Amino acid sequence: MEYQLFTLANGIRVVHQQVDSPVAHFGVVVNTGSRDEEEQEQGIAHFIEHTLFKGTRKRKAYQIINRIEDVGGELNAYTTKEETAIYATFLSGYYSRTIELISDIVVNAAFPEKEIELEKEVVIEEINSYNDSPAELIYDEFEELIYNGHPIARNILGTPETVRAFSREKIKNFIKKNYHTHQMVICSVGNIQAAKFEKLVKAHFDILPEKNNAPVRKPFSGYFAQSNEVVKDTFQSHCIVGAEAYHIDHSMRLPLVLLNNILGGNSMNSKLNMSLREKHGLVYNVEANYTPYTDTGIFTVYFGTERNNLYKAFDLVMKEFKWFREQKMKHQTLERAKKQLIGQLAISNENREDLMLTIGRSYLYFNKIDTIETVIEKINNISSDDIFQVSNEILVPQNLSKLIFL
Repeated sequence: MEYQLFTLANGIRVVHQQVDSPVAHFGVVVNTGSRDEEEQEQGIAHFIEHTLFKGTRKRKAYQIINRIEDVGGELNAYTTKEETAIYATFLSGYYSRTIELISDIVVNAAFPEKEIELEKEVVIEEINSYNDSPAELIYDEFEELIYNGHPIARNILGTPETVRAFSREKIKNFIKKNYHTHQMVICSVGNIQAAKFEKLVKAHFDILPEKNNAPVRKPFSGYFAQSNEVVKDTFQSHCIVGAEAYHIDHSMRLPLVLLNNILGGNSMNSKLNMSLREKHGLVYNVEANYTPYTDTGIFTVYFGTERNNLYKAFDLVMKEFKWFREQKMKHQTLERAKKQLIGQLAISNENREDLMLTIGRSYLYFNKIDTIETVIEKINNISSDDIFQVSNEILVPQNLSKLIFL
């Protein structure tokens, strides 16, 4: 798997993989997210993601949407706690159209006041919808518990109060302070030759003025286990248990990815699904998640269950944690788990939109891209000692925090 890599004069890094496919993917990933906001700015990174599409110096909002959708493509964006991305999926014959459009959005976004006022109501409805979904809301409230008082704890969407206070001036100030060319990566997967791709990217993105500042982020420290129960008017009880985990560049990150998959990954045969759902019939959904950030990380197990079964289900989760802390996995079992994770990664790699964003993030954070073969080799090198070590660092009872919606 070969990648075309180059850097523009303004510091924007570019990665492209040429593939023989009629469908292409192109995007820009920026090392700015909700953790870069001041307290009174909460939600502004996500709000900018929304309003980027509301007009440029030469296009109205409907012209931006139609430019891609009229030829069958899709324009999208997302915001996380550490990054923002704008990207499109389209037929490969429309590379020039797509690159020009996304450049126009990134370089010339106008943020019309009228559109800002309209979008405030849209985002507030998004917040209201989110608050009506306890299975989603509990994740953010758990991060608030874990990262209490730290910028990374705050909800990405913001609050109705902070959103209503946004203005064009505040948006422009946040962009000036946080969006820098040396913290941007252009990523692409599609059927276009390297020379033509480089020419198009340079023609449309070299015009962005150079800004060379890295984000100055307050590092997180001082985690301690906490527990909280919140009364909610819901049919189910919801529970999250977890702890601070490894940062994105930690040497044990990949063993934790494997342990996470064994415990509660996407497969029906995960340890927690087999125990809580298949054997005891206590839950419809149970899952484990691991999210690494640049200086910290978080590991969680979530389940929803009928109120009378809450503590029985919780005890079963703790029983699985104890098993991994007290004994090492047998070779055959570990090898089977590795094959499962490798298969999932290979299948995920076939989703070229995901691949485009993955290589973009990898280049953004590590300034390199591991091939799928390299990742497979690293997974195959994980030992039972590694899983045992991770279990005894992450799954320790006195280090675990818990949040319950009753």
